[in-house]
Formats: sequence, C-alpha cells, structure tokens
Amino acid sequence: MSRFVIPGILRLTRRNRNYVDARRATAHVRERALRPLPYGPPRTLRGVEVSVVHERGWPIYTLTPSDGHSRGGLVYAHGGGWVGEIASTHWQLAARIAAEAHLTVTVPIYPLIPFGTAAEVIPRIAELVLACREAHGPTFLAGDSAGGQIVLSTALHLRDQGHPAVPRTIAISPALDLTLENPDIDTVLPRDPWLGRDGGLVFGRLWSGDLPMKDPLVSPLFGEFDGLGPITLFTGTDDILNPDARLFAAKARAAGVDLDYVEEPGLVHVYPLTPSAEGAAARRHIIATLSTELDGAQSMS
Repeated sequence: MSRFVIPGILRLTRRNRNYVDARRATAHVRERALRPLPYGPPRTLRGVEVSVVHERGWPIYTLTPSDGHSRGGLVYAHGGGWVGEIASTHWQLAARIAAEAHLTVTVPIYPLIPFGTAAEVIPRIAELVLACREAHGPTFLAGDSAGGQIVLSTALHLRDQGHPAVPRTIAISPALDLTLENPDIDTVLPRDPWLGRDGGLVFGRLWSGDLPMKDPLVSPLFGEFDGLGPITLFTGTDDILNPDARLFAAKARAAGVDLDYVEEPGLVHVYPLTPSAEGAAARRHIIATLSTELDGAQSMS
C-alpha cells in the first residue's frame, strides 16, 4: 500500500476521533471498560509456537520459534493509547521478531485504563524482563506508541533499580511526554490523521494515576538517560509525537546513549506497523538490528 493512501484511509475512517475530542475519549474509556475487546493471537501466526499462562491476573503469552532455536528473549508491549487492546498487527510483528531474530518473545496483556496505571504496569514489565533474561539469556524490549512509553520507562526503571542495561530497546513512535506541552505539536496537529491532543490528554491523565505526568514512569522524556542501553527509535514527521521524539534524541545523544534514530518525512504514527514499503523496511531494520546485537553478544561470550 502506498504511503500516500494510508493517511487518506485514516481520515476517511476517522481514526483520530477518540484522540481529538475529550468527551469522546472519556466515553471510549467507559465503553472499553464495559465491553473489552478480545486479545488472543490470530490463528494465522507463522513460524512460532504460542503458549499462555496467567500470573497475578495477567495473561502472558510466549512466542517461541517453531524451529526451537532461540538466542535470547524480548518483551513486547503493545500500543493503543493505554485503552486499546493488542491488535493483529502487534501480534504479527511479535511473531516475526520471534521467528526471524530467533528470540523467545513475551507478550503481556497488561491492564488498560481505567484499571491499569503506569505505577502498576512498569514495575511488572520490568519483572518480566528479568525473568525472561534468566530463562532465555539476553533480553530486549520493544513496543509501539503507548507501548513505546512503557518499554522506555521500563528501561529507565531497571537502570534505577541497579540492573544491567537492556541490550537494546526498540521504540516505535513512542509517547514520551504525556502532557503534550511541546509547542511544536501545534504545527504537526493539522497533518496528523491518527492522534490528537484533547483526547490524548484524557488517556494520559488516567494512565498516570497518582503519579505526576512528568514522572519518568509516565513520561520517559523526563528521566535521566545516563547508563541506558542502546535504543532504536522510529518516528514519522506527520505524528504529533514527533517533536518530543526529536527532544528525546537530543537528550539521549547528550547523555552518550547509543541511539539509532530513524525519522521518516511525511509518515504517520506507528508507520513501521503499516502495510507500506516504508513499514516493511522498518520491520526489516528491527530484525536486522536485533540479529546484529545477538551476533555481538555471542561473539563476546
């Protein structure tokens, strides 16, 4: 699908309707709380074996390469504005990472707003990373949008708890500052067919719970970046989260973080998950990056 078709489809389907209007966003949270969507993986996932356990109220899925060859682990946090359930595109990416990078991928079904909050979810994701590291070896983090916020905040939390740095965190169009105060967002808003400020603030405030919205568990842009492991960050310039991605990149580089920053002009939010040539290229980039990290880890062992 052409990169020029996707924005038109998003506008035609009013994909941003719950993000641009605070009352609609509040109603959407209420509706999803009353009528949650299914979260199970599609039957069509290829190259992986799927299993699930329930631990402390969370369904936790594991995707294992069908050939039985795993070189490490990865914890994937899905996007959806902290209110949307995991979707087929998330599952497909997680399965591809497992099959092609030869990783055991853990996919937690974390609690969504209004029930889940950053203070509950981030430490639990960190626990999963540590468990995955013990069971499978080098363990990465990956997530998109809201999930990008989760994995970057988790990397900060693990660092703050004194654990070894995550060998690489993949952040796809991450939410970085949930206050959406960056004045450059105003310039991008008219071009973004997916996200909006007023509804996004409703979701972000619920997700922050009792924490300040600038707490790094909520908004990773405000963490200290010293000691973080390598990060790959994808962003498109027609995404209101792009201005904060630029701030994040500058701050990460200043702190000496090994940053692979991929910015694509004219592309939308979470473009690496879209059925476009640029999305396909980004997915290949993810697999190649993880494979290279694993090759390096094996050569040093």
